[in-house]
Amino acid sequence: MSESTKGTLLLVDGLSMAFRAFFGLPVENFATATGVPTNAVYGFSTMLATLMKDHQPTHVAVAFDLPGGTFRTERLPSYKGTRDATPPEFEPQVPLIREMLGALRVTAVDKERYEADDLLATYARLGREAGLRVLVVSGDRDTIQLVNDDVTLLYPRKGVSDLVHFTPTSVEEKYGVRPDQYPDMAALVGETSDNLPGVPGVGPKTAAKWIGVYGGLPGILESADDVPGKAGQSLRDHLDQVRLNRELNHLLTDLEVAVPLADLEYAGADAAAIHQVCDALEFRTLRDRLLPFADDAAAEQPAEATAVVVRTEGAVEAITAMAGPVAVHVDGRAGVDADAWALGVTDAADAAWAVDLTALSPDQEKALAAWLADPEVGKVLHGAKDAWHALQARGWDLSGIVGDTQIAAFLVNPDQRGFELDQILQRHLGLSLDAGAAAGELDLGLGGSPAESAGERAAHVRALAAVLDPMVDERGMASLYAELEIPLVSVLARMEHAGMAVDTAQLGSLADEARGRAERAAEEAYSSIGGDRVNLGSPKQLQEVLFDRLGMPKTKKIKTGYSTDASSLHDLSEKSPHPFLTALLAHRDATKLSQIIETLAQSVQPDGRIHTTFSQVVAATGRLSSKDPNLQNIPIRTPEGHRIREAFVVGDGYETLLTADYSQIEMRIMAHLSGDAGLIEAFQRGEDLHRFVGSRVFGVAPEDVTSEMRSQVKAMSYGLAYGLSSFGLARQLGLPVGAAQALMDDYFSRFGGVRDYLREVVDKARGDGYTETIFGRRRYIPDLTSSNRQRRDIAERVALNAPIQGSAADLIKRAMLGVERRLKDEGLASRQVLQVHDELVVETAPGESAAVETILREEMHAAGDLSVPLDVNVGKGGDWRTAGH
Repeated sequence: MSESTKGTLLLVDGLSMAFRAFFGLPVENFATATGVPTNAVYGFSTMLATLMKDHQPTHVAVAFDLPGGTFRTERLPSYKGTRDATPPEFEPQVPLIREMLGALRVTAVDKERYEADDLLATYARLGREAGLRVLVVSGDRDTIQLVNDDVTLLYPRKGVSDLVHFTPTSVEEKYGVRPDQYPDMAALVGETSDNLPGVPGVGPKTAAKWIGVYGGLPGILESADDVPGKAGQSLRDHLDQVRLNRELNHLLTDLEVAVPLADLEYAGADAAAIHQVCDALEFRTLRDRLLPFADDAAAEQPAEATAVVVRTEGAVEAITAMAGPVAVHVDGRAGVDADAWALGVTDAADAAWAVDLTALSPDQEKALAAWLADPEVGKVLHGAKDAWHALQARGWDLSGIVGDTQIAAFLVNPDQRGFELDQILQRHLGLSLDAGAAAGELDLGLGGSPAESAGERAAHVRALAAVLDPMVDERGMASLYAELEIPLVSVLARMEHAGMAVDTAQLGSLADEARGRAERAAEEAYSSIGGDRVNLGSPKQLQEVLFDRLGMPKTKKIKTGYSTDASSLHDLSEKSPHPFLTALLAHRDATKLSQIIETLAQSVQPDGRIHTTFSQVVAATGRLSSKDPNLQNIPIRTPEGHRIREAFVVGDGYETLLTADYSQIEMRIMAHLSGDAGLIEAFQRGEDLHRFVGSRVFGVAPEDVTSEMRSQVKAMSYGLAYGLSSFGLARQLGLPVGAAQALMDDYFSRFGGVRDYLREVVDKARGDGYTETIFGRRRYIPDLTSSNRQRRDIAERVALNAPIQGSAADLIKRAMLGVERRLKDEGLASRQVLQVHDELVVETAPGESAAVETILREEMHAAGDLSVPLDVNVGKGGDWRTAGH
């Protein structure tokens, strides 16, 4: 078989390369939203994808070491005994790497009592004998002995991306011996990583020289008495160690393997499984690199998503005659410079109509605008809110939205990441678009004119809806989708369009103050260490100051030394106060505040208002998120946060701002869901909840509950809904773990309904596979049955919190719909302009303040029927802070 026609066998040392991936990528930068570390999975998978793309292997296997000993440790218990303990963040990632390999349909092999290297050696022999070209990927130098004319070793020089190709020639050039002689050299020199000591005074050059003179280790041992000099005497003193080293570093090539070579033939990945794993681990860009390995069957796109005929001639007349429901796609831009330039519409599986919006006659514009604004014509879009803004830029309205495949995909699996059209098409239809959206654009074309692209995408939206709507229905969320999430799209679009007025002078003053505070804090930090102007943003320089110069206790170990993140430094400051630390933390706080203020100032548009973007498809609990700028990250209880809120003011033509929020909503939902008589009594009697609970827990009269008692009970009450452990409570309150556990025990003894609910909700979710809010929002949590303990523990905390926070999210959304409907029905000009978690902000028109307050109270109360009363707080003022309460 010629070199060009040989197949290729790719063999990978799984743990060796996974470790290198782990240490090559900072673990703190790779984790899921629920805290599962993923740096090793990401690095390993990226490396494997690159290797498979570059070398196009016909056969692939990844070999793993199993826990426990091997025949080598039986022979020498200290073998590899000096290796560092496995980092706690690495071990949970090994099952995840195996899961990823399963999705890629790459065979993972292992064997009790043997190392991965022995499997690599055996398969390398089998591959060579079958006429395959063999590539071995390993960071273990013992595998150098496998190199020959048919076997190349890819050895990592740095991380997992820089691989040295070892051939017989390059091995000999580097080490001065043939690959089959490398174990002889290693036996003489020793291998530190395997805890195999070498002959003292004998290095690689001496060993290579002896091998050249005596023909290899057998000849050296036979002629040991003749080897001259101190090195020769040292050899004679350590002959037994050399023999043992050579015995242990020999890789076995004759293992009986459970998976025959033929079964390693690579036939392509499983696209659906890749989506599942990447969704669970929140990999977006990696997904795109892995999906091309999917086989044709897995990637096959349905007929409904192919062969779309797009017509443009007579499109306006055809579209405006449609009564719906139809699938619609708008090509254009959302955001500040929103615009729409093409429209695609279809009510069929294989044909669509497309319109160039920039080339319409006045009559055509009028007809199309009326059709788009007609609420009786049902329209399904993907990202309907963006389309609403794009059409608004042309002065057109978009009504009759009855579906949004972006929201439908989110409801089906809210823990996925990435809900753009191309991602959802790829995930649910196996359809890859040739071009993605450019920055700020809704979509780019697949080729052809923008109008034809819009038509094709409209057909894709229709195909998506046909797949996703039944899935939403099967999950019991059809009413939540149709009656809550879809109507909310238009409400949010109008809120974004309105924005909030801003006092730019106030923002500028605050920015100056924050920068000044940061500068003063920096000077104090420099002064506390003798005036040395270190870079306060450099972890390396901070490590030198804190741990070398000041000799402070070490924080958690990371690849580059010891952590200087916010959490670590706050803990360090509490345990070992120092002026430098105090000033450093003050500098960070001021710098962060300055960045928030500057972002806000840069976001003010020419109309003097900030137009944030709300998303319904980010927070898996169902909460709305805010971005560009994020108005949810403004500190709420600090003086600085108060002053930022003062900069958000009532706009021209309006009278005042009204704010309304739910009091202790999550605890009220906890009371409702748990049915705990004590909590329900507290809310029904209108008691101070935390004082009431404190009196029960500590066994004192309510008036004798101290502020410290109240704070402890408050922290615990809210923490329980997030799966807070006694350890976490102890850390939060500064208590011994035993005292925190005693506090929790006392709480549960008096509020048994809460204890029972927290236990039952996880058990039920594990049985059902999902959690559910009061209003039917489901969150599927497959990790509740994961064999990976860390993923399972995190999933249990998610299961505890999802019904509570999700119900709160549904409640405020229902209230928003009610408020919007009432404002319209009563002909009021006031408008909702902001929602932050449990708070609504309304900009009221002159003379409408009292009516709006009534609407807010009534609609927020009516949003849910709980076993405890909903308490609504309302305030008003000329700015956001004054309107607070």
